[in-house]
Amino acid sequence: MEWTSDQDRIDWNVLSELYRIAPLGDKKPEDLKRAFGNSMYKCFAFEAGILAGTGRAVADGVDCSYICDIAVHPRFQGRGLGKEIATRLRDLSRGHRKIILYANPGTEPFYEKLGFRHMLTAMAIFSNEDAAIKKGLIAPSA
Repeated sequence: MEWTSDQDRIDWNVLSELYRIAPLGDKKPEDLKRAFGNSMYKCFAFEAGILAGTGRAVADGVDCSYICDIAVHPRFQGRGLGKEIATRLRDLSRGHRKIILYANPGTEPFYEKLGFRHMLTAMAIFSNEDAAIKKGLIAPSA
């Protein structure tokens, strides 16, 4: 596996396709380029020239690092690549007062093994609240 944080090597259309087939939703290439460009830490894994996995962390260098958008190509899933990406981003984020990770419902036990704990005070505003409720990302208002 070849690892890089150099986003100049990234074909954003290929990255967009990776998120679609992972499956983690439809993310526009131009949105991904902007999001990764605004992230302090990023990690891309290639095998034989194929983008096998990726992830990023939005961080301020002191207080908070937010790990997100971890995706692994289906061909490489089940081989520990997601764990390696999450671990690399967690380690890059060391020194921040808090490292936050957004997990899809059902993946929490995976991240607990890496040291992450459930937050009791996390709140969110989603642009599509109904979809977020349906996916189990947020609770409906009381």
